[in-house]
Amino acid sequence: MPSKVCKFIPMKFKNLYILLLLAFVNHSSLLFAQEQNEAMSVETPRFTVRGSVVEDNSDKPIAKVNIEVNGGAYTTTNSAGEFKIQVRKDDELVIRHKDFETVRYVIKDNERIQVRVQPNNIQGFMNYDTKSKTSVGTFNTLLDSATSNLKKSPEKSIQFVTDALEVSKSKKQNAEAYETLADVFFNLKQYDLAVSNYEISLQSEISNDRFLKLAKTLELNGNYQESIETYTRRIAKERLSNWQKIEVQEGLGDVYRATKDYAKAIEVYKEGLRIANKHLISPKITDLNSKIAQTYEASGAIQQAEISYENSLELASQQNKKRSVEEKIKVADFQNTNKAYGKEIELRKDALKGLKEIDGDDAMLDNESAFTPQKQNYKIGNAYAAQDSIPEALNYLEKSRKEADKREDLIVQKDATRKISELYRDIGDYKNAFEAYQSYVELVDKLVIKNEQEISQATRFSRDIADKKNLITSLETDRQLTESRFALTEANNKRQQIVIYALIGGLLLLTLAAFLMYKNIKQQKFANNLLALKSLRSQMNPHFIFNALNSVNSFIATNDERTANKYLSDFSQLMRSVLENSEEDFIPLTKEIELLELYTKLEHFRFQDKFDYTIYVDEHVNVEEFQIPPMLLQPYIENAVWHGLRYKKEKGHLEISIQQTRKDVIEIVIADDGIGRKKSKALKTQNQKNQNSKGMGNIKKRVAILNDMYKDKVDVFIDDYQEQDDAGTKVVVTLKKD
Repeated sequence: MPSKVCKFIPMKFKNLYILLLLAFVNHSSLLFAQEQNEAMSVETPRFTVRGSVVEDNSDKPIAKVNIEVNGGAYTTTNSAGEFKIQVRKDDELVIRHKDFETVRYVIKDNERIQVRVQPNNIQGFMNYDTKSKTSVGTFNTLLDSATSNLKKSPEKSIQFVTDALEVSKSKKQNAEAYETLADVFFNLKQYDLAVSNYEISLQSEISNDRFLKLAKTLELNGNYQESIETYTRRIAKERLSNWQKIEVQEGLGDVYRATKDYAKAIEVYKEGLRIANKHLISPKITDLNSKIAQTYEASGAIQQAEISYENSLELASQQNKKRSVEEKIKVADFQNTNKAYGKEIELRKDALKGLKEIDGDDAMLDNESAFTPQKQNYKIGNAYAAQDSIPEALNYLEKSRKEADKREDLIVQKDATRKISELYRDIGDYKNAFEAYQSYVELVDKLVIKNEQEISQATRFSRDIADKKNLITSLETDRQLTESRFALTEANNKRQQIVIYALIGGLLLLTLAAFLMYKNIKQQKFANNLLALKSLRSQMNPHFIFNALNSVNSFIATNDERTANKYLSDFSQLMRSVLENSEEDFIPLTKEIELLELYTKLEHFRFQDKFDYTIYVDEHVNVEEFQIPPMLLQPYIENAVWHGLRYKKEKGHLEISIQQTRKDVIEIVIADDGIGRKKSKALKTQNQKNQNSKGMGNIKKRVAILNDMYKDKVDVFIDDYQEQDDAGTKVVVTLKKD
């Protein structure tokens, strides 16, 4: 130890030695931190492993097995017992299920894994003896003793349960004994054994309280799917009290948060909060607000987390002192994460005041608790250090060290001492830094000795449990046998894995190539459609302009200059609107109606002795919600006027109506009582036939392309309007909303 070495150094070199030693420690710490940062910065590449879980004797697949990687990625097996999960080399794969012992396996490469298990015959440590020798009173006394020793002396508690089972008279008593045994294992954090014994208890007697305990234990053991199933399917909802209903929602939220499904967690927490608010169950209102805040924090929604933490702080302050202190420390941890050290320090100081008032609470002040005074002083010191307030930091770290020494908390005492040494070193006080470092080394030695003693005690305790029943030993043996089978089959499977992965890789490449080709073809088709639409629109506009200019020419030819000027003015307004919309695939229906009104007005201006017209828009049609291709309706109106109504002997009528047939569909009808399609065709010259055919052909092509691009948005139907000499023509355009 450094302190021993110093005794042999002459005094004149002692200060130099201390400086060199501290420089070396400082350099080593920096080098270690640098290496850690470099190691963290180069992330090990991930890859996917596939595997299956089957029963050893029957090869029967096991579904809903929990597969987890070092507390990170999580999945479950499907109905065929198969799974796949993202991992890195040297990750530990944890395979859990309520019907077999937890299996752990270290990943070496992207191998295919087969887990062969022997399901447990669900049994507890103690056998039920039907031959009772003592009274019910003795059973209850033994069980009470087991409960009272549950935390203080688990060994005694297990012995009391054993004795209680020997005198048990009924299934009800059997269920209570196994529930207590499960509680012991739960307190020892041996969740596998706790799950087994809760299941045995439930086999003897159904109870919602036991189901709630089982569900929570399954979650803590990583059996997330079984926990969700217990909460949602196995618990009798109709027999739940209001408190238990909240516990179900809270437990489900805990499971979803553990599997990183934060949105679902917040949803069920809020449902529990709704029930708690409805029935004024204030402790749960506080707890759920706190858990909602923690979930927001875990999901990265810091602002929502801060709001929820403020609510939980306010609610906790209205309860007992213990709950208020707990919440202040939780929020202080949150502020530390956000580097809001000032707020953190204030909260922890308030918490320390509260801790003095609840000094008799052993659970709150147990060294394993996160709420002890020594830990709070230590964290306050760290927060001051982060603000470069070294004197205040040293003050609180010294308080932490003294409190930890008083409570025999070697871990906090060690950490506080090391931090003190580092702070003295940073400000150049190498003497105090070295003295603190010597104390730190001594504490490390004490801690090693204490850990060895605890390991020895744990070994003796494990041996005692094994002596009572051999369940743990048999499960361990099964696990070792399974690992041996893995080792024996690994060499044979490796070649098969290479071939299989090569085939899968080739198939994936072919699939990717096919997908890219399909995507490229689709994009090309879309581009071609856009080009075709643009081409068709460019053909429509000159045709329309030519016909309109003919009308102007006709007015000028008849020396009607005033009418020609009026017509030309309206025509220029129409042309402006047409050209503005010429590059669009769709325009608002309101604009199209304005264009129709202006165009029909111009045609009627020229042929007012040939027809009258009406334009009707149903008041129930919300024209703002519909889009229509520009210049879609104008050619049909033009045909009605020029090829139907113009040749009618008496004055005709053109009717344009817009009505809504369904919520997302409107119907536009253009009907005229002109001479009809048959007579009009007979009157046309060859040149007119070609022009009309080209115009109608363009319209059909535009509709076909638009329907291909926008999923049958437009439909056009043309028929005779009536069964008379002048049959007329009716065009029905059906338009769907986006």
